[in-house]
Amino acid sequence: MTLRALVRPPSSRLADGLVTHVERQPIDLDLAREQWQSYVDALTSTGWQTVEVPLAEECPDSVFVEDSAVMYGDTAVIVRPGAAQRRGEPAGTGETLRRLGYSVAEMGAGTLDGGDVLKIGNLVYVGRGGRTDATGVAEFRRLLAPLGARVVAVPLTKVLHLKSAVTALPDGTVIGYPPLVDDPAFFPHFRAMPEEGGAHVVDLGGGRVLMATSAPRSAELISDLGFEVVTVDISEYEKLEGCVTCLSIRLRTPVPVGG
Repeated sequence: MTLRALVRPPSSRLADGLVTHVERQPIDLDLAREQWQSYVDALTSTGWQTVEVPLAEECPDSVFVEDSAVMYGDTAVIVRPGAAQRRGEPAGTGETLRRLGYSVAEMGAGTLDGGDVLKIGNLVYVGRGGRTDATGVAEFRRLLAPLGARVVAVPLTKVLHLKSAVTALPDGTVIGYPPLVDDPAFFPHFRAMPEEGGAHVVDLGGGRVLMATSAPRSAELISDLGFEVVTVDISEYEKLEGCVTCLSIRLRTPVPVGG
């Protein structure tokens, strides 16, 4: 099975990206570009084939490609971003996924950001917060129901996206930074992390996870659970409320060539 990941180069307008729960800080664009390339290199060095979504120069937040679509098996749901400034981002992602042969469904109502979606098997948690509204949750649930997914809405008030607060280890354990999690009881297996960045992992397969270098104590804890931790510095993106999940969309289901 080919492991693919969609990535999108940062716009030169990256510094104009939206911030909601943090104070704006200066962005070093050259460093951000270097960090983006290091992130891509971390994926490719662990067996992932990266596919670039075309640069969206006019969209400052477009490097956070995860927010523009949600994969469930071989179906891609093209979302309707909650911020008007980001409405131009999903089109390029949808075109790329169609070219790769994936089935594409488009949300027709409400708003939802991909960063608000956490999948654990057929259970799909959706953060109901500032960017994802009730109509968007209902529309997303309607699109995923025929695919066998169970969508559970989760309250979200302390962070931008659900996956800013929690993600999941390969064994299904939900990890999070308690000050940013509205209600850990929503998750049957929850493990607290000692750093904000420790709440964010990307499952690379084979017992490996990708984490930010900003969470060394969390990385040590996760390593002690038997996982191999791969780290990458994404400090410029963390200034914009980004994390390791935001910078790619992982595509795990094989698609026949020409299919």
